[in-house]
Amino acid sequence: MSWDDSVVPRVSQDHLDARRRQILDGARTCFARHGYEGATVRRLEDATGLSRGAIFHHFRDKESLFLALAEDDVTRMANVVAERGLVQVMRNLLDGHQGTGDDPAGWLGTRLEVSRRLRTDPDFRARWAERSHRLTEATRQRLRRQRDAGNLRDDVAVEVLADFLELVLEGLVSHLAMGLPADDLGPVLDLVEETVRRHRPTP
Repeated sequence: MSWDDSVVPRVSQDHLDARRRQILDGARTCFARHGYEGATVRRLEDATGLSRGAIFHHFRDKESLFLALAEDDVTRMANVVAERGLVQVMRNLLDGHQGTGDDPAGWLGTRLEVSRRLRTDPDFRARWAERSHRLTEATRQRLRRQRDAGNLRDDVAVEVLADFLELVLEGLVSHLAMGLPADDLGPVLDLVEETVRRHRPTP
């Protein structure tokens, strides 16, 4: 009897997707706790509950795994931006840092490690540049929709407002990375949000 498609067991796409999600979720915790260099294969195995063979069946190496994780987080952030704006992403990062809010994606640890590697690893910076445009484009599209709806100030170009918000985001990440006090940053984000809104004259 020959082996053919009727007898060779197939691994469903749903199973593959679930396994990939399991790896990314465990790796997110591992990278956040130990940093990129400290996330050894053994620690990745412990965090994911899978063998190195299973992990690297889905991802070529640790670098590819980290890039996939960071890109996954950017996609999730872009979805939040599309619905609620980039300031909401900042609030989620702040909540994750304080441990007081709902931050199911656990973005902060990954974002901190991305920022550190952008400063210290030119090769990573080049590879990351190919992937980071998604958040910028989501931010610009959201701002354009808000301007069309009359909710956004119209005296500054959308591209300038997007750059402003992204600079604030990077400043927040740097602030948290340095361990500076963050309990009173909520009103600062309120001010950032108010800055880009259109102010209608009081009747």
